[in-house]
Amino acid sequence: MRRREFIAGVGTAAAWPLVARAQQPEQVRRIGVLLTIAGDDPETRDRMAVFRQGLETLGWTEGRNIRFDYRFADGDPARATAYAGELVNSSPDLILANGHAILAAVRQQTHNIPVLFVGVPDPVGDGFVESLSRSGNNLTGFTNFEFSMGGKWVQILKELVPGVTRVALLFNPETEPYVKAFTSAIEAAIPPHQTELVTTPVRDRHELEEAIATFADRLGSGMIVAPGLFTAGHHELIVRLANDHKLPAIYPFRYFAAKGGLISYGVDQIDLFRRAAPYADRILRGVRPTDLPIQQPTKFELVINLKTAKSLGLDVPSSLLARADEVIE
Repeated sequence: MRRREFIAGVGTAAAWPLVARAQQPEQVRRIGVLLTIAGDDPETRDRMAVFRQGLETLGWTEGRNIRFDYRFADGDPARATAYAGELVNSSPDLILANGHAILAAVRQQTHNIPVLFVGVPDPVGDGFVESLSRSGNNLTGFTNFEFSMGGKWVQILKELVPGVTRVALLFNPETEPYVKAFTSAIEAAIPPHQTELVTTPVRDRHELEEAIATFADRLGSGMIVAPGLFTAGHHELIVRLANDHKLPAIYPFRYFAAKGGLISYGVDQIDLFRRAAPYADRILRGVRPTDLPIQQPTKFELVINLKTAKSLGLDVPSSLLARADEVIE
């Protein structure tokens, strides 16, 4: 063989591995997603839409190099535990966990798979992470409340309904153990408003229906709905019962007001999922969760449902309307 032919042949052979690599499909990374409410709820669709869009701008395209495996607890702790097990056993590259109860279920089943949580009120106090600056484990994410907000709920409810003298704090102690911190903030805010706080734990649908009906029968009653897996999963029922019994209530998230709830004040949950996308990107590219500090909420929203206010015979003060981020008519 001539020298020139040999060199040409070597050059062609050396190019083969490069061609083979270029033709190989891109690796598909998997994110297991476990959310608090139903998959067909508009709130769920909005949350995941901004999360997927955020990842797409960072180079992750569904069907090409990213895949999502969805599970929805729909307010059921047993379902959350079962679905957490399914996702962990499928060995995804990352788990996106929404809320305290869901994070607890996932945490019980893995200390190795990276977990990005969204909407957990007190990850340090509940023992999930060592500190906000460094988790010390496979977790990182976004908190969704400052407990001082409990006092804000009382203030807003009294401004809207001055005649309220008794306030029920509705929660499930099994899925919302952090409510004690909200209770302290509410009790601190109570004296100037001459209002009595009545903690109202409920564990199932029957207790929920009975508690709202019983409390609404007394004059001067109002209600604060605490955030959590149970209240999220039963948000439509809670709103309907409160409205049917003419019980003025303040809710922790916008989607309650969008479903007919009187008024809501809390963290913009959609914004949290939008901010979670860059964290997911960094984890998928090799950054350890413990090296990503826990982020606190930055965007809060006050939403008033004027239609519901009218049905309850309430005139919303102009001062409250002026502060509202959204008014539903």
